[in-house]
Amino acid sequence: MDDFILYMTEGFYHVMNFNVGAYDHVLFFILIAVPFLFNSWKKLIGLSLAFTVGHILSLLLVIYGKVTFNSSYIEFLIVLTIVVAALYNIFTAGNRHRDNHNWITMIIALFFGIVHGFGFANGFKMLAAGAESKLLMLLEFALGIELGQLLVILVVIILNFIFTGIFRFNKKEWVQIISSIVLGMVIPLLIVRWIF
Repeated sequence: MDDFILYMTEGFYHVMNFNVGAYDHVLFFILIAVPFLFNSWKKLIGLSLAFTVGHILSLLLVIYGKVTFNSSYIEFLIVLTIVVAALYNIFTAGNRHRDNHNWITMIIALFFGIVHGFGFANGFKMLAAGAESKLLMLLEFALGIELGQLLVILVVIILNFIFTGIFRFNKKEWVQIISSIVLGMVIPLLIVRWIF
């Protein structure tokens, strides 16, 4: 039981990490959640689960398939996924077609989860070194990741409700403003990771 709590907690804090340059998970899930309200909770849970499955797949490939990537490329790709999600939100905010392609967004979330998972490969190897069952440990870690992502989603949809429901901000503009703020935060990271 102690190991379960330990690895689940590690997964949770992997998402809720606000150290400089390590908050990419939170920014990504802000972008995932900002276009939606409470009535889209099933879609948001689906997107979160797809991302987590992608995260698990990449870590399985690292542990059992011995797949390796240059970490600087992966770090660049992680920031690029955030930029793509922000730009998508900015240019499609308010468009009704967003909800018609649920399976496409699920596949994209899965792919982005794979990229983000490879970004944590080295840290996960160190974490898993002391585990009796790496697969069980990975599932416990994944549960923590999912809980962290769902917390971010919950906070964002509460803020969406407050600002678009109570304070009557225009929903399209709200999505564009939040996405632009996140984009502004990650552009310097994108440039730094491109150069180095």
